Amino acid sequence: MESKTPWYFWLVAALALLWNAGGALDYVMTQTRNEEYMAQFSEAQLAFFYGLPAWVVACWATAVWGGVLGALLLLLRREVAVQVFLVSFIAMVASMGHNFVLSNGLEVMGDPTSLIFSAAIFVISLGLYLFARRMARAGILR
Repeated sequence: MESKTPWYFWLVAALALLWNAGGALDYVMTQTRNEEYMAQFSEAQLAFFYGLPAWVVACWATAVWGGVLGALLLLLRREVAVQVFLVSFIAMVASMGHNFVLSNGLEVMGDPTSLIFSAAIFVISLGLYLFARRMARAGILR
């Protein structure tokens, strides 16, 4: 049985799309090495970004584009958004695991602002997965 869609569902879904679109923009600008965009980073940070192994870039792409797709599916009230957000979250954890545990990313990007932003990415990604799962269980997603 389908439940009435609460107002906050639409707000969260729209904000999820905006948030993930920002991540997609960052990914595209970094992968295309947009000079103007990349000018905000130090030489050490640029070397770090440009030296990421292919599997990390693949995880990053999966996390970013999975987030965009998950948000679109959420707006369409599709239950598959739950699985897409989960895959996106797992890919994000894998890429962050590389960046902050398996490499020197903490040293290169370890300023408080970058760490807080990385924590926010983790929390929001997990939150979107849990929100989608809750909405599916409530019958909002079909």
